[in-house]
Amino acid sequence: MGKYFGTDGFRGEANVVLTVEHAFKVGRYLGWYFGREKKARIVIGKDTRRSSYMFEYALASGLTASGADAYLLHVTTTPSVSYVVRTEDFDCGIMISASHNPFYDNGIKVINGQGHKIEAEVEKQIEAYIDGKTEELPLAVGEHIGRTVDYAAGRNRYIGHLISLATRSFKDMKIGLDCANGSSSSIAKSVYDALGAKTYVISNEPDGVNINTNCGSTHIEKLQAFVKEKNLDVGFAYDGDADRCIAVDENGNVVDGDLILYVCGKYLMEQGRLAGNTIVTTVMSNLGLYKACDKVGMKYEQTAVGDKYVYENMMKNGFVLGGEQSGHIIFSKHARTGDGILTSLMLMEVIMEKKQSLGKLCSEVKIYPQLLQNVRVTDKKTALENEAVQNAIKAAAEALGSDGRILVRESGTEPVIRVMVEAATDEICTEYVNQVVNVMKEQGCVQE
Repeated sequence: MGKYFGTDGFRGEANVVLTVEHAFKVGRYLGWYFGREKKARIVIGKDTRRSSYMFEYALASGLTASGADAYLLHVTTTPSVSYVVRTEDFDCGIMISASHNPFYDNGIKVINGQGHKIEAEVEKQIEAYIDGKTEELPLAVGEHIGRTVDYAAGRNRYIGHLISLATRSFKDMKIGLDCANGSSSSIAKSVYDALGAKTYVISNEPDGVNINTNCGSTHIEKLQAFVKEKNLDVGFAYDGDADRCIAVDENGNVVDGDLILYVCGKYLMEQGRLAGNTIVTTVMSNLGLYKACDKVGMKYEQTAVGDKYVYENMMKNGFVLGGEQSGHIIFSKHARTGDGILTSLMLMEVIMEKKQSLGKLCSEVKIYPQLLQNVRVTDKKTALENEAVQNAIKAAAEALGSDGRILVRESGTEPVIRVMVEAATDEICTEYVNQVVNVMKEQGCVQE
């Protein structure tokens, strides 16, 4: 974690934490860094936030002032930038988005030439330049000044790539899409229409301030109601930059990332396409997922929370499928990052090939009730290492046995300890969460 760049780029409230000057300097540095030996080519995508337009022009100004050519994809998804960078030989890509955050936040995510998150070392160098700790960079002059290029064609190629992944037509399938008034508004419907689906779309009218507002993957209840009202076969909800997908089955039930991993993992395993018969999950995945995997002989790895750690494990071990409960799913054969639209297409493949509804495909998994409580503490390390707290966690784990589990971890971004319990009933979850939190209070660990 750097001063400005966190686990998912440089993110914060537009013109408060992340300012237009910051964006200009990020552009200046990247243009110079990749242009030291040749003219740099850098591609920029953005989501639908009001401030994304401001940051797009600031980044493009910085890039061209350093001599780089800036290729503008306009409104597009984060995974499309990753795809375009790695397939069309760009030096790097920049996505302007704060993903699932409210509209007043924004972020700058830098993607390297392989389509992955830029190396931490380069982020450090950008930060040093922003803070004036390095020499001022030369400005390009004369014919060396860069230009901006309208590159909507790159986005269209990505749409073509998604369409090409479908194994058969979606004819006669009634499919609902919630585009979160975000990036997928410009892509998702055209993909499903091209594949022959009867496509029903909501939250597809971005106005700069309505991205993620009571819609998309973080407010799934809107799509649940829509699927039931229109009697649809399935629904898919994306987040602001469309790197996540949460589905809704034909009965209006939520199908989260854990269930998606199970359905797609089992299908790939049956096909002999699941490397090591293993999926990669995080420590927050539901116990019900693991019990269902055990029943069908599907193995699993656990990583820390964050798609970055999921992807690292997949690369290290050659696994092809991993993800998070939040709907961040990585199919490494097709993408280097979570891709919401791609995930929905992979789910559609299972539905079509197995000729079963999504509800039926998920019925083998019994999701355990889960309760997560965020506890504000005076010091995370002291609270976690307290002997009485440790004993309370141990006692809860023993009492839950194999029919539940407790996970206590610190937040990476705020002074919070997260206490999570999974068990057979909501009452049991509440009982053991309260037990641990009460001990933390008795020990004076909790902020009053």
